[in-house]
Amino acid sequence: MTTNNILRDFLINNLLIADNSKKFSLEDVKTLKILRREKTEKPVIYIGAGTCGLGAGAAKTKAAAEKVIQQNGYDAEIIEIGCIGLCAYEPIMDIQLPGLNRISFSNVYENDVEDILKNIFELNVPKAYILGQFPSENKSWENVESIYEHPFFKPQKRIVLQNCGIINPVKIEEYIARGGYANYLKAIKNHSSEEICDIVEKSGLRGRGGGGFPTGKKWKFASKEKNDQKYIICNADEGDPGAFMDRAVIEGDPHRLIEGMAIGAYAIGATKAYVYIRAEYPLAIERLKIAIKQATEYGLIGKNIFETGVDFEIKIKMGAGAFVCGEETALIQSIEGKRGMPRPRPPFPAVSGLFGKPTIINNVETFANVAEIIKNGYEWYSSIGTEGSKGTKVFALSGNVKLTGLVEVPMGTTIREVIFKIGGGINFDKKFKAVQIGGPSGGCITEQNLDIKIDYDSLIKVGAMMGSGGLVVMDEDTCMVDVAKFFMDFIQRESCGKCIPCREGTKRMLEILESITKKPMNENEALERFNGIIQLERMAQVIKDTSLCGLGQTAPNPVLSTLKWFKNEYEEHIFERKCSANICTELRTFNIVVDKCTGCHACVKKCPTGAIIGSPKTPHFIIEDKCIGCGTCETVCKFDAIIVK
Repeated sequence: MTTNNILRDFLINNLLIADNSKKFSLEDVKTLKILRREKTEKPVIYIGAGTCGLGAGAAKTKAAAEKVIQQNGYDAEIIEIGCIGLCAYEPIMDIQLPGLNRISFSNVYENDVEDILKNIFELNVPKAYILGQFPSENKSWENVESIYEHPFFKPQKRIVLQNCGIINPVKIEEYIARGGYANYLKAIKNHSSEEICDIVEKSGLRGRGGGGFPTGKKWKFASKEKNDQKYIICNADEGDPGAFMDRAVIEGDPHRLIEGMAIGAYAIGATKAYVYIRAEYPLAIERLKIAIKQATEYGLIGKNIFETGVDFEIKIKMGAGAFVCGEETALIQSIEGKRGMPRPRPPFPAVSGLFGKPTIINNVETFANVAEIIKNGYEWYSSIGTEGSKGTKVFALSGNVKLTGLVEVPMGTTIREVIFKIGGGINFDKKFKAVQIGGPSGGCITEQNLDIKIDYDSLIKVGAMMGSGGLVVMDEDTCMVDVAKFFMDFIQRESCGKCIPCREGTKRMLEILESITKKPMNENEALERFNGIIQLERMAQVIKDTSLCGLGQTAPNPVLSTLKWFKNEYEEHIFERKCSANICTELRTFNIVVDKCTGCHACVKKCPTGAIIGSPKTPHFIIEDKCIGCGTCETVCKFDAIIVK
């Protein structure tokens, strides 16, 4: 029996490997085990080649592995996989020898490859690079811990990410052999559309894109609509700074998204689907195109799927990276070929969406949960998490934290656990200051709230929100006024300009923040700075109350959050005209230490405003009124004679 026929029968019968002896020969069972990577007939080298891995040098690592294999005559296979989540340790290389567990190595650069491969082929483990081994029925490597015992992975519960960094993302056979698409066939063969909506609703799955609306309830709205055509859309635009969850899932396990969308389409009675993804994700787009082509060839996409009478087709729509297109109605406008701008609601997309037809929009992570819910039942999923927030949540952990990467934890896990247990704590063992959660629409969590549980309701109580799942960690050297200015600048530039509160209000708020992060030129300007900060909260509330869409309604959140928890820093910038973190360059004061200055004149030559005076070989001085705080003098001084106050 050919591999394709084996897998097709495997799908139709929805069998577990334990049952295969009744349907398949021993040779067929062996084929399935090889596709599951439980067995291998020759050495396999896996290279983490997601965007993060490639950025760290995975392409050079792969080229070095190919060279070593060729020079030494090894009969080995090299496979590119997605990111397993531990981005801080990229490039990651795994090796699986016949009869032995797959073993993983971190920070493998091109110069390290030969040493690792030669040792492993001689059955020696180079300890300097070891990350861990993957437990299986094969023989274990002595004195090597399970990779799942690593502090980064141990507290996690991987549902959405379970295949990322494990399987070959461009080989549908590996996904099917691990149970992929069986849940889709189970849904369309054994359940009605209404039953699927019920299962998803009872599971407690909420939308993972920001607002957290109950997914099953949302699907029911569209399911009840009577129309000749319905649509289902995946929002993979992912515009938040610091968020890369959706990209990594598509790069590492694209079929999981397709299967979830297919189940969702059946649940609402849709036959057409779109994946709206930003053009800046070329690798994700490439792998998604391959996955769609493969699923079509297997008959999982198309007409009369597996003789059930169900039709399903899927298209990719590339966006230009506009943040506003994360809003449902703006996204729909963009797919229709119009400028991405939100429209008033109602009618909601579930009633009148794409091309005026009932439409459901969810993000990648939401769809990636669906197949597992069908497989294990709503009781299983609802048993994970908290009362109002079920299941797991994927976070992109970045910023001033030791172990950056993708983290999937049960709802109810504390922020402290994610940063200090999984993330390893703050870089260089500095003091934690805050973590921005929810991107530009979210807020910051301070040290006093570190033990708050991650769920939709708890975060809102402290002025933050779940958002799509970006976690940007900040240490003691961060200026929170500058953070607020960064997010406000981002939001102001990304505003579509349709409504006045968002278009003009965010611009005024940004101007106020810019004014308090630089020195006033005169007393009138100093008074304007003071008046501006008084108006900031009032203006923020007006924008929240009167903006058309979610972008504008949440735009002031970073400012309100930092004002609430770090008001002292705003007061310091306004009244003392200084930035303790020395981040706001126009508030920095530079002084020359006379005893250290040799009068070399290097700073005089480089100062862009002529603020430094002094004769050669005599101590120099800085004219404070002329200094713009650029720091050029400090950079060029070879004698550490310039200090910042």
